[in-house]
Amino acid sequence: MMKFKPNQTRTYDGEGFKRRAACLCFKNETEDEVLLVSSSRHPDQWIVPGGGMEPEEEPCGAAVREVYEEAGVKGKLGRLLGIFEHNQDRKHRTYVYILIVTETLEDWEDSVNIGRKRKWFKVDEAIRVLQSHKPVHAEYLRTLKNTCGPVCSPTNGNTLGSTVMDNNTPHYVVRSKLASDLVNR
Repeated sequence: MMKFKPNQTRTYDGEGFKRRAACLCFKNETEDEVLLVSSSRHPDQWIVPGGGMEPEEEPCGAAVREVYEEAGVKGKLGRLLGIFEHNQDRKHRTYVYILIVTETLEDWEDSVNIGRKRKWFKVDEAIRVLQSHKPVHAEYLRTLKNTCGPVCSPTNGNTLGSTVMDNNTPHYVVRSKLASDLVNR
């Protein structure tokens, strides 16, 4: 299913969830500094770069496109951290990837068009900054801290499961070590 919005087509999966993709963008493989961007709706608040998938777009392609548009960075796409559902006000299903930044543009689409800013945060600081207004984004980083990280276990980092904390807390559906593991499912 698709809904049209000026300059954007919203796509939904078979269960009515808006299809989204995002990246946790890190300075390097240690994954201790994450890049956040200012919200387009609330410029004084920070968010994880991401957005809706276009029709026929794969989640990994959407994630890379969104961080290029919103954060003005390019990099090496890594593992899929998880697929996160949010049911509170709007139904979203977001594929969240890890990206190691290799190039930072001085000027980028959203900085020029809407004055979007970007800033590096230590992971714990980013969780605190996100918790009050974007708890689902803070959950991405908490999941990162609770997974095997860049060096994985003998199971190759693949974990299937569903964790529901309460009705208002977003939860992840699946985690995988490699981005390619779920792209074509």
